[in-house]
Amino acid sequence: MSGHSKWHNIQAKKGKADAARGKVFTKLGRELLIAVKEGGPDPSGNSKLKNVIAKCKAANMPNDTINNAIKKASSSNENYEEITYEGYGPNGVAIIVEAATDNKNRTAADVRHAFDKAGGNLGTTGCVSYMFNKKGVMVIEKASTSMEEDDLMMLALDAGAEDFQSYDEVYEITTNPSDFGTVREKIEEAGIEFLEAEVQMVPTTTVSLDEKGIEKMERLIDNLEDLDDVSNIYHNWEE
Repeated sequence: MSGHSKWHNIQAKKGKADAARGKVFTKLGRELLIAVKEGGPDPSGNSKLKNVIAKCKAANMPNDTINNAIKKASSSNENYEEITYEGYGPNGVAIIVEAATDNKNRTAADVRHAFDKAGGNLGTTGCVSYMFNKKGVMVIEKASTSMEEDDLMMLALDAGAEDFQSYDEVYEITTNPSDFGTVREKIEEAGIEFLEAEVQMVPTTTVSLDEKGIEKMERLIDNLEDLDDVSNIYHNWEE
Protein backbone atom coordinates (compact mmCIF):
# COMPACT_ATOMS: atom_id res chain seq x y z
CA MET A 1 0.00 0.00 0.00
CA SER A 2 3.00 2.25 0.04
CA GLY A 3 3.65 4.89 -2.54
CA HIS A 4 5.77 5.31 -5.60
CA SER A 5 8.85 3.15 -6.02
CA LYS A 6 10.80 1.64 -8.89
CA TRP A 7 10.08 -2.00 -7.99
CA HIS A 8 13.77 -2.96 -7.86
CA ASN A 9 13.15 -6.15 -5.88
CA ILE A 10 9.94 -7.85 -6.95
CA GLN A 11 10.33 -10.95 -4.80
CA ALA A 12 10.97 -8.96 -1.62
CA LYS A 13 7.93 -6.81 -2.31
CA LYS A 14 5.78 -9.87 -3.03
CA GLY A 15 6.92 -11.52 0.20
CA LYS A 16 6.10 -8.44 2.22
CA ALA A 17 2.72 -8.11 0.48
CA ASP A 18 1.89 -11.77 1.18
CA ALA A 19 2.74 -11.39 4.87
CA ALA A 20 0.46 -8.36 5.17
CA ARG A 21 -2.29 -9.60 2.85
CA GLY A 22 -4.99 -9.91 5.52
CA LYS A 23 -4.45 -6.30 6.60
CA VAL A 24 -4.28 -5.13 2.97
CA PHE A 25 -7.58 -6.84 2.14
CA THR A 26 -9.23 -5.20 5.16
CA LYS A 27 -8.06 -1.77 3.99
CA LEU A 28 -9.17 -2.44 0.41
CA GLY A 29 -12.56 -3.56 1.73
CA ARG A 30 -12.90 -0.15 3.34
CA GLU A 31 -12.00 1.55 0.04
CA LEU A 32 -14.68 -0.53 -1.71
CA LEU A 33 -17.19 0.52 0.95
CA ILE A 34 -16.41 4.23 0.45
CA ALA A 35 -16.65 3.91 -3.35
CA VAL A 36 -20.02 2.09 -3.15
CA LYS A 37 -21.41 4.66 -0.70
CA GLU A 38 -20.36 7.49 -3.01
CA GLY A 39 -21.50 6.12 -6.38
CA GLY A 40 -23.43 2.88 -5.97
CA PRO A 41 -22.54 -0.82 -6.36
CA ASP A 42 -22.43 -0.97 -10.18
CA PRO A 43 -18.85 -0.40 -11.43
CA SER A 44 -20.07 0.39 -14.96
CA GLY A 45 -21.59 3.59 -13.62
CA ASN A 46 -19.11 4.22 -10.80
CA SER A 47 -15.59 4.96 -12.04
CA LYS A 48 -14.19 5.22 -8.51
CA LEU A 49 -15.46 1.72 -7.71
CA LYS A 50 -14.05 0.43 -11.01
CA ASN A 51 -10.62 1.82 -10.10
CA VAL A 52 -10.73 0.34 -6.58
CA ILE A 53 -11.67 -3.06 -8.06
CA ALA A 54 -8.60 -2.85 -10.34
CA LYS A 55 -6.48 -2.05 -7.27
CA CYS A 56 -7.97 -5.07 -5.47
CA LYS A 57 -7.18 -7.36 -8.40
CA ALA A 58 -3.59 -6.09 -8.53
CA ALA A 59 -3.34 -7.03 -4.84
CA ASN A 60 -4.60 -10.55 -5.73
CA MET A 61 -7.87 -10.16 -3.86
CA PRO A 62 -10.17 -13.02 -5.04
CA ASN A 63 -13.21 -12.04 -7.13
CA ASP A 64 -15.56 -13.62 -4.57
CA THR A 65 -14.05 -11.47 -1.82
CA ILE A 66 -14.44 -8.33 -3.95
CA ASN A 67 -18.07 -9.14 -4.84
CA ASN A 68 -18.95 -9.98 -1.24
CA ALA A 69 -17.40 -6.71 -0.05
CA ILE A 70 -19.45 -4.74 -2.60
CA LYS A 71 -22.68 -6.51 -1.56
CA LYS A 72 -21.92 -5.91 2.12
CA ALA A 73 -21.13 -2.24 1.43
CA SER A 74 -24.52 -1.74 -0.27
CA SER A 75 -26.38 -2.49 2.96
CA SER A 76 -23.75 -1.31 5.48
CA ASN A 77 -24.44 1.45 7.97
CA GLU A 78 -20.72 2.12 8.39
CA ASN A 79 -19.49 5.53 7.29
CA TYR A 80 -15.87 6.41 6.65
CA GLU A 81 -14.33 9.75 5.77
CA GLU A 82 -11.23 10.08 3.61
CA ILE A 83 -8.54 12.32 5.09
CA THR A 84 -5.05 13.26 3.87
CA TYR A 85 -2.13 14.08 6.17
CA GLU A 86 1.20 15.60 5.16
CA GLY A 87 4.52 15.55 6.95
CA TYR A 88 8.26 15.05 6.92
CA GLY A 89 10.54 12.09 7.47
CA PRO A 90 14.33 12.04 7.96
CA ASN A 91 16.35 14.55 5.92
CA GLY A 92 13.12 16.36 4.97
CA VAL A 93 11.60 13.45 3.02
CA ALA A 94 8.10 14.53 1.97
CA ILE A 95 5.32 12.15 3.02
CA ILE A 96 1.61 12.06 2.18
CA VAL A 97 -0.67 9.72 4.13
CA GLU A 98 -4.18 8.90 2.94
CA ALA A 99 -6.57 7.48 5.52
CA ALA A 100 -10.18 6.33 5.76
CA THR A 101 -11.64 6.76 9.21
CA ASP A 102 -14.80 6.76 11.28
CA ASN A 103 -13.03 8.76 14.02
CA LYS A 104 -10.91 11.71 12.85
CA ASN A 105 -9.49 12.49 16.29
CA ARG A 106 -8.26 8.91 16.82
CA THR A 107 -6.69 8.70 13.38
CA ALA A 108 -4.96 12.10 13.64
CA ALA A 109 -3.47 11.11 17.01
CA ASP A 110 -2.34 7.71 15.67
CA VAL A 111 -0.70 9.21 12.57
CA ARG A 112 1.05 11.90 14.63
CA HIS A 113 2.34 9.26 17.05
CA ALA A 114 3.67 7.15 14.13
CA PHE A 115 5.63 10.16 12.84
CA ASP A 116 6.93 11.11 16.30
CA LYS A 117 8.10 7.55 17.09
CA ALA A 118 10.30 7.46 13.99
CA GLY A 119 11.72 10.97 14.32
CA GLY A 120 9.46 12.52 11.69
CA ASN A 121 6.91 15.26 12.15
CA LEU A 122 3.39 15.86 10.93
CA GLY A 123 2.95 19.10 9.00
CA THR A 124 0.08 21.28 7.86
CA THR A 125 -2.14 20.71 4.82
CA GLY A 126 -0.26 21.69 1.68
CA CYS A 127 3.21 21.59 3.23
CA VAL A 128 4.48 18.84 0.87
CA SER A 129 1.69 18.07 -1.64
CA TYR A 130 3.10 20.66 -4.07
CA MET A 131 6.07 18.27 -4.53
CA PHE A 132 3.80 15.58 -6.01
CA ASN A 133 1.63 15.16 -9.11
CA LYS A 134 -1.44 12.95 -9.18
CA LYS A 135 -0.92 10.25 -11.81
CA GLY A 136 -2.40 6.94 -12.84
CA VAL A 137 0.30 4.29 -12.41
CA MET A 138 0.28 0.71 -13.71
CA VAL A 139 3.13 -1.70 -13.03
CA ILE A 140 3.45 -4.95 -15.00
CA GLU A 141 5.93 -7.69 -14.18
CA LYS A 142 7.87 -8.58 -17.33
CA ALA A 143 7.87 -12.28 -16.47
CA SER A 144 4.05 -12.29 -16.36
CA THR A 145 3.47 -11.26 -19.99
CA SER A 146 4.58 -12.68 -23.34
CA MET A 147 3.82 -9.42 -25.16
CA GLU A 148 6.85 -7.76 -26.75
CA GLU A 149 7.95 -4.50 -25.10
CA ASP A 150 7.36 -2.39 -28.24
CA ASP A 151 3.85 -3.84 -28.70
CA LEU A 152 2.92 -3.18 -25.08
CA MET A 153 4.32 0.35 -25.29
CA MET A 154 2.30 1.11 -28.45
CA LEU A 155 -0.84 -0.39 -26.87
CA ALA A 156 -0.44 1.85 -23.82
CA LEU A 157 0.43 5.03 -25.73
CA ASP A 158 -2.33 4.52 -28.31
CA ALA A 159 -4.80 4.11 -25.43
CA GLY A 160 -3.73 7.50 -24.03
CA ALA A 161 -0.82 6.79 -21.66
CA GLU A 162 1.56 9.68 -20.94
CA ASP A 163 4.70 7.63 -20.44
CA PHE A 164 6.06 4.08 -20.65
CA GLN A 165 9.22 3.01 -18.81
CA SER A 166 11.08 -0.29 -18.80
CA TYR A 167 13.05 -1.31 -15.70
CA ASP A 168 14.93 -4.51 -14.85
CA GLU A 169 11.89 -6.57 -13.90
CA VAL A 170 8.87 -4.42 -14.70
CA TYR A 171 7.19 -2.00 -17.08
CA GLU A 172 5.70 1.15 -15.60
CA ILE A 173 2.92 3.00 -17.41
CA THR A 174 1.90 6.52 -16.35
CA THR A 175 -1.30 8.36 -17.28
CA ASN A 176 -3.26 11.47 -16.44
CA PRO A 177 -5.77 10.54 -13.70
CA SER A 178 -8.65 11.19 -16.12
CA ASP A 179 -7.22 8.70 -18.65
CA PHE A 180 -6.29 6.02 -16.12
CA GLY A 181 -9.48 3.95 -16.41
CA THR A 182 -9.46 3.91 -20.22
CA VAL A 183 -5.78 2.93 -20.49
CA ARG A 184 -6.11 0.29 -17.78
CA GLU A 185 -9.12 -1.32 -19.47
CA LYS A 186 -7.36 -1.46 -22.87
CA ILE A 187 -4.39 -3.24 -21.29
CA GLU A 188 -6.68 -5.58 -19.31
CA GLU A 189 -8.46 -6.50 -22.56
CA ALA A 190 -5.10 -7.76 -23.87
CA GLY A 191 -5.06 -10.26 -20.99
CA ILE A 192 -2.31 -8.49 -19.05
CA GLU A 193 -2.27 -8.49 -15.24
CA PHE A 194 -0.90 -5.73 -13.03
CA LEU A 195 1.39 -5.75 -10.02
CA GLU A 196 -0.02 -2.33 -9.23
CA ALA A 197 -2.81 -0.28 -10.79
CA GLU A 198 -4.04 2.88 -9.10
CA VAL A 199 -4.04 6.66 -9.11
CA GLN A 200 -1.12 7.78 -6.94
CA MET A 201 0.74 10.86 -5.79
CA VAL A 202 4.03 10.71 -7.72
CA PRO A 203 6.95 12.85 -6.50
CA THR A 204 8.49 15.44 -8.84
CA THR A 205 11.86 15.28 -7.05
CA THR A 206 13.44 12.65 -4.81
CA VAL A 207 15.62 12.63 -1.68
CA SER A 208 18.46 10.20 -0.92
CA LEU A 209 19.14 8.95 2.60
CA ASP A 210 22.16 7.57 4.41
CA GLU A 211 22.00 4.28 6.32
CA LYS A 212 20.66 5.88 9.51
CA GLY A 213 18.06 7.85 7.54
CA ILE A 214 16.94 4.70 5.70
CA GLU A 215 16.47 2.93 9.03
CA LYS A 216 14.28 5.78 10.33
CA MET A 217 12.31 6.02 7.09
CA GLU A 218 11.59 2.28 7.01
CA ARG A 219 10.46 2.44 10.65
CA LEU A 220 8.16 5.37 9.87
CA ILE A 221 6.58 3.56 6.89
CA ASP A 222 6.12 0.40 8.99
CA ASN A 223 4.52 2.43 11.82
CA LEU A 224 2.08 4.02 9.37
CA GLU A 225 1.27 0.76 7.56
CA ASP A 226 0.45 -0.84 10.91
CA LEU A 227 -2.42 1.63 11.37
CA ASP A 228 -5.76 0.17 10.25
CA ASP A 229 -7.04 3.57 9.12
CA VAL A 230 -4.12 4.28 6.75
CA SER A 231 -4.90 3.43 3.11
CA ASN A 232 -1.89 4.75 1.20
CA ILE A 233 1.52 6.25 1.91
CA TYR A 234 3.41 8.29 -0.68
CA HIS A 235 6.89 9.73 -0.28
CA ASN A 236 9.79 11.17 -2.27
CA TRP A 237 12.53 8.99 -0.82
CA GLU A 238 14.60 7.48 -3.64
CA GLU A 239 14.61 3.87 -2.40
